[in-house]
Amino acid sequence: MKRNIKTWVATVCLFGLLFGINPASAATTSEIETVFNWAENNFPELFPEHRTTQMIDPWAFRFYPSTGIYTGIKNDEVYVLGGPWGTASPTFIATLPNLLGQIQGEGGNGSVPACSETSDLPQGMVVTQSGNVVNITTNGQCIVIDNPESADFCEAPIPLNPTGISVLSTVEVTSFQTTGITIDSPGFPNPLDSFMQNSSSCIIEAPAEMVNLVVNSNVCYDLTNQLSLLPSGFGITIDPPVTVTTVSSSISQQVSDCFASDAAVINNLVTGETWVNTNGSFVPVPNTSSSF
Repeated sequence: MKRNIKTWVATVCLFGLLFGINPASAATTSEIETVFNWAENNFPELFPEHRTTQMIDPWAFRFYPSTGIYTGIKNDEVYVLGGPWGTASPTFIATLPNLLGQIQGEGGNGSVPACSETSDLPQGMVVTQSGNVVNITTNGQCIVIDNPESADFCEAPIPLNPTGISVLSTVEVTSFQTTGITIDSPGFPNPLDSFMQNSSSCIIEAPAEMVNLVVNSNVCYDLTNQLSLLPSGFGITIDPPVTVTTVSSSISQQVSDCFASDAAVINNLVTGETWVNTNGSFVPVPNTSSSF
């Protein structure tokens, strides 16, 4: 009963503040998600579970029922209410730019529960999560990446124990554009074609967070360094910068058996085993990391 009263008081205080001030926050959604996810990752005793961000102008906020704490952002300022800060009025923590600078200085980008690692992203990339939707963006800028072949920036976290869950993820590319390279040579493959292909993969022993997960991606990569070594002539024209822009969406759904799916690749997160779909049959891939 006391907890219910405290929760009600906190809610009344917050909503009184919500509708008492009108200036809208200038923060972007990605910045808001970065701060809230970082707080959950670094202070789990205060923000113990991932919560969906709520928007009531001029506030963006999350509420944690188990601790009775709100964290909110208004007009580029970060506040908390409840728990050790009390419920009389929101407590100012920091300005949003200063806190984002601290997060970046620590090498973080805001922990995203559905992705195994987001602290070592390329400069200019932002990964955020709200509910079961992850958004990956470069905010209209073309960024440099080291290895275009491993440009999956939201890999599933590896569970500590078998989960018994199998998840089929299907990626649909809805927009694809390149600049700076032209290939007009029969029989010579365009090295950027892999970015425009729809794909599917299935994960055995997937974490529960992957079920019904949606990953939206709107990114632009600058691949000038990687493709500048291609010889000009013979139908190949390089006119830097070489960029590729893709817009895609991935939907993950639970399946009973990965080997009964039409996935191109199957991965077992616990054992590390991989199979490739070859003419309708899944062929195991040798583990190249094993010693001779």
